[in-house]
This record gives sequence, C-alpha cells and structure tokens, in this order.
Amino acid sequence: TEEVNKLQEELANLAASQQEMNSMRSNEKTAYEAAKADFEGGLEGVQMALKVLREYYASSEEAFVQKNGVQAFVQKSSGEATGIIGMLEVAESDFSKNLADANAAESSAVEEYEKTTQENQVTKATKEQDAKYKGKEAKSLENSAAALSSDRSGTQSELDAVLEYYDKLKPQCIAKPEPYE
Repeated sequence: TEEVNKLQEELANLAASQQEMNSMRSNEKTAYEAAKADFEGGLEGVQMALKVLREYYASSEEAFVQKNGVQAFVQKSSGEATGIIGMLEVAESDFSKNLADANAAESSAVEEYEKTTQENQVTKATKEQDAKYKGKEAKSLENSAAALSSDRSGTQSELDAVLEYYDKLKPQCIAKPEPYE
C-alpha cells in the first residue's frame, strides 16, 4: 500500500505539472497572437505606404502641393524617394523577419507542448496501471496473510492438543525403574 500511495502522489504531481504547463502554454499563445497581429498590421501598413510612394513617384505628372496657404504644382524629386522607400523596405523586411521568427517560435512551442503532453499521458497511464495492479497485489497479499494467520492459529491449537495428549500419555509409556526399596 505504501507503493500505491507513492504512485498516487506521483500522479497528483504529474496532474499539477500538466495543469501548470497548460496555463503557461495558454499565456504563450495569447502573447504570440498579440505579437502576430502587431507584426501583420505593421507589415500591411508598410506595404501600403510603399505602394502609395511607388505609384506616386512612378507617375510623371507634377504634384499639387499646398504650402503656407499657397497652392502650387511642383516637380517630383525621385532622389528623395529612394531614401524613404529604402527605409520602408528595411522596415518591411524587419516586420517580415519578426513575423517569421514568431511563427517559428510558436510552431516549436506547440510541438514541444504536444510532445510533453503525450509523454505525460503515457506516464499517467503507466502509473495508473501500476497503482491498480499494486493495489490488487496488496489486497491479494492481505487475503493470503489472513488465510495463513487463520491456518497458523488452527495448526497451533492442534499442536497444543497433541502436546497435551502426549503429556498425558508420557507417564504411561515410559517405564520407570522401580526403586530398590
């Protein structure tokens, strides 16, 4: 029964560990979903800005600008565009890389979680079966001990009766030499 109690304690510890792991996984998933939404939103915004700037600088028309209340048409400067577009392309690649890293980290975390969960399920099933069989074995041993104890007390009472009878027969069977007198 001591082994059964130990196995049941291990099962309780395993269940607590699994519950803690589930909680941690839930927190990780929430953080991943928030980061993913941020990265996707940032990537989408940068891509839209790049599209607008490329379309703007690709057209050969003059731009209509209002500066200090004066409206005028100005010639577009393509030299300034390359710096801004280059900077946005770097930001776009950073968002893409961060999104890919977050997806890879999430995939690996999910894989590790599923692997650990499967191992815990196998361990739990093994320990439950061990506890079940050890419990049956303990009951069987208790029953055997009770039967043997009963047999021993019956045999002891038979032995006591035989020894008592022997003590009664002993004087009759053993010849005593008669005294000389």
